[in-house]
This record gives sequence, structure tokens and C-alpha cells, in this order.
Amino acid sequence: MQSVLVTGTSSGFGLHAATELGRRGWRVFATMRNLGRRGALDEAAAAAGVTERLEVTQLDVTDPASVEAGARDVLARAGGRLGAVVHNAGVAVGGAFEDVADAEQRRVMETNFWGVLALTRTLLPTFRAQRSGRILVVSSNSAYAGEPANSVYVASKWAIEGWAESLAFEVGPFGIDVVLVEPGSYKTEIWGASPRILPDGSPYATMMRHLEKVIDEKVLASARDPREVAAVIADALSARRPRFRYPVGPDAWVGHVVRGKLPTRVQRFLVSRLLGLHRVKP
Repeated sequence: MQSVLVTGTSSGFGLHAATELGRRGWRVFATMRNLGRRGALDEAAAAAGVTERLEVTQLDVTDPASVEAGARDVLARAGGRLGAVVHNAGVAVGGAFEDVADAEQRRVMETNFWGVLALTRTLLPTFRAQRSGRILVVSSNSAYAGEPANSVYVASKWAIEGWAESLAFEVGPFGIDVVLVEPGSYKTEIWGASPRILPDGSPYATMMRHLEKVIDEKVLASARDPREVAAVIADALSARRPRFRYPVGPDAWVGHVVRGKLPTRVQRFLVSRLLGLHRVKP
């Protein structure tokens, strides 16, 4: 039975990926920052009949000591071997760049970018020694083009994809695969858990109020079941020769197909029309 470490499993893609991988016979080390939030995962594992294949470990990807301790604990329990790591832990913040404090911007980058790098660096000696392993990063269709009021999240996904493309050159000769899963709009807790920043007197208030309405009434209303993403994660880990990129969902596939084919000015024009921003005046 192969072992996999999954981060951010208290909800969303991580929770569903952990249970789906358990159903497919993996031994899952499900990690999360706060073990007090493990209740939903425990319930999902019991319902899926995979409780015996799932072990929960504390791991905060933004804390170097926690990364070292969590990885060491997982490797010890897994007998020193690990089939894959799924980097799923992620956070976001909504707001115009000028309105979002540095602390919030850094929180997003520490989790979505630096946390992935820290855990990967810790696990690479194990993957290299065994001449195998898969590093799967849950990215986003936000890596395809800019998005208003979401700049630091978009930046974190652009950064992680550039890093992943580069890392693949270095670790491929050791039998290690790097994989990106890029979901579109899915119903996960990140929408409700992410702060929306709109200070009093903000020059971006009109745009922000418009975007908030569009997101709540259109984007979230059409968001899909996150179990679709979990299934793709499991498929990518079991594939004999995995693809580098896995777009998931109709919007992600459209973005994937046109990525790099449209001038940035055209992309901005289309996104503005899609979101109705051309009718918003500050």
C-alpha cells in the first residue's frame, strides 16, 4: 500500500482528496494546521469506510518547525517511504491591492507559495533516495490570467506554477513527477473563509461592491462539486505517466485552451465584459 501526505485536509479539496485516495487503496496521512478542525474529515472518512487507511497529523505549512516535525512523523509512520505529496493547503483574500495590508498579502504567499516549497524541500531527500515519488500541487485557473480584487492570490498561483515547471527539470532524472491540478470554480470553504477587504472611503468601493455581487450571484451559484477535483487528484497520482497539467471544470478548460494565445489587452477586455466592470465607474 502506497502512502501519500495531503495538506489542508480539514475541508474542501483536501478533505475530499484524502477520502477519495483512501477509497482507492492509499494509506493517507491527512495533515492540517489545527487538529481541532478534524471533525468533518473524521466524519467523511467514516462515511467512506476508510478510517483505517487515514491518519491525521498536525502540520502548518507556514511554520518551519511544524513542517519538519510533521514530515518526520509521517515518514516514521510510513516506514521511511512515501509515494506522493498533495500540496492543497491554501488561503485567499479579496480586495483591491492598495486596500489589502501587507500582513494579509504575506499570509497568502506564505501558505500558497513558500509553504509548498518548504514541505517539498523536506521531502525531496526521501523521494530522491527511493528514485520515485509524485509532487502534486493544487493550483488554480487563477494562474491563467489576471483577476480584479484577487491580485495576491493570482500572484501566488502564477509563482507556484513557474516554480513547478522549473522543478520538474531538476527532479525528473530521479524518477520524481511534478503535477499541477488547476480547478476552476468549486464550492469550497475558501470562498466564505477568505476576508473581503473594503475600508471606509476606499477609492475602489464601487468596483468592489459590484464584484461582490457578481461573485455571490453568478460565480458561486455555478460553482461545482469539489469531489470532481478530488477524483482528478487521485487519477493523477495513479496514472502510469501523469500529465503535467490537469485543468478541472469547464471554466478551467476554457482558460487552459486560450492560455497564452490572447494578448493581455484582449484578456482584460473579455474579463471586464464578463464581470460587467466596463459599466462601473469609480
